[in-house]
Amino acid sequence: MALVVHKYGGSSVADAERIRNVARRIVRVKDSGLDIVAVVSAMGDTTDDLIELAHTVSSDPDPREMDLLLSTGELVSCTLLTMALRSLGYPAISLSGPQAGIHTDTMYGRARIHSVDPDRIKSELQKGRVVVVAGFQGITEDLDITTLGRGGSDTTAVALAAALGAERCDIYTDVEGIYTADPRIVPNARKMSEVGYEEMLELASYGAKMHPRSIELGAVYQVPIYVASSFTDAPGTLIQQSADERKMENRIKVTGIATQANVAKITVRAVPDRPGIAAALFEPLAKGGISVDTIVQNTSEERTTDISFTVSRADLPHALREVESLKETLGAASVFSDPTLASVSVVGSGMQNTPGYASRMFRILADGNVNIDMITTSEIRISCIVREEQAAEAVRLLHRGFQLDMEGQ
Repeated sequence: MALVVHKYGGSSVADAERIRNVARRIVRVKDSGLDIVAVVSAMGDTTDDLIELAHTVSSDPDPREMDLLLSTGELVSCTLLTMALRSLGYPAISLSGPQAGIHTDTMYGRARIHSVDPDRIKSELQKGRVVVVAGFQGITEDLDITTLGRGGSDTTAVALAAALGAERCDIYTDVEGIYTADPRIVPNARKMSEVGYEEMLELASYGAKMHPRSIELGAVYQVPIYVASSFTDAPGTLIQQSADERKMENRIKVTGIATQANVAKITVRAVPDRPGIAAALFEPLAKGGISVDTIVQNTSEERTTDISFTVSRADLPHALREVESLKETLGAASVFSDPTLASVSVVGSGMQNTPGYASRMFRILADGNVNIDMITTSEIRISCIVREEQAAEAVRLLHRGFQLDMEGQ
């Protein structure tokens, strides 16, 4: 029997009535003759509430204990959905991430899945049951519970879809699909019917409402991902290898504008310009689990250099401690930070090798009096770091400037 995997976000299971609504959706799929595995997030703001609670009892909660605490949110919604399905007369079973065979590394708070053992799920499906899995969590070789980071239930769902050979992975949330920009910022943003993995990965990495690692998994294992609303039956957005990605040279177009708040910049001033300095700075940050994004290095005539880089605002205190501890080793004159930044990105196939897109972006922002602090590019993305208070206006300017509200653009 064909199999689909569904994932329901926190807003979709925020209360009892929404959980019953999700159960009815699953029942319709089951009645259509398909096997189904449902992955769920924690109810509503449960994760945020647990984080706040942890910080009321400890100023610096232990990462292992924090992961075990946060994993309980998904267990609640997982078991309640299973109860709702059984009340409708459908056999169902709830499984934690470890019970579902999700094995991870030991990076607490942002663990990565290194393998999935789907045997337990397959066994339950063979018994005719709907399998409900707690997302966002897994287990290490030492039997410690880990969490996958914000949005990690998306990654759980796509990983299970790949391991089980599912036809598709459906991600249900509180929006009706993937838009050309955040519709809360740009009211006339256009919903896309389809987008390729590469473009979606860039959009997700720079602010679109998807976990980037879920897109990576979908691309590697060729799992089509469908994003839709759990509150309506409106058509959503299908993420798969697009026709453009299959061409030897992609058709050039701008797909969307992404924005990411809570960006912080660290600048290390007057570092001696010699081989190994960058490695000495960034290797300890990597070992500390700090993800660095945009990096800019300038060299002066005095053979010293300033190195600036961005991290998430949540990582700033940890990153600053690491960098301050390295200041003497690096020979740096000073270290300073700015936690008030955001990124705006233009995403589209083949832009880096096509003249005009970067200059057009810069002109649009300049005409809108938006100052650019840093710039980074990939083959299909141009990103600018700007003041956080200007980010929303920058998105609106770029969306209008690249005519993304028009069909066919």
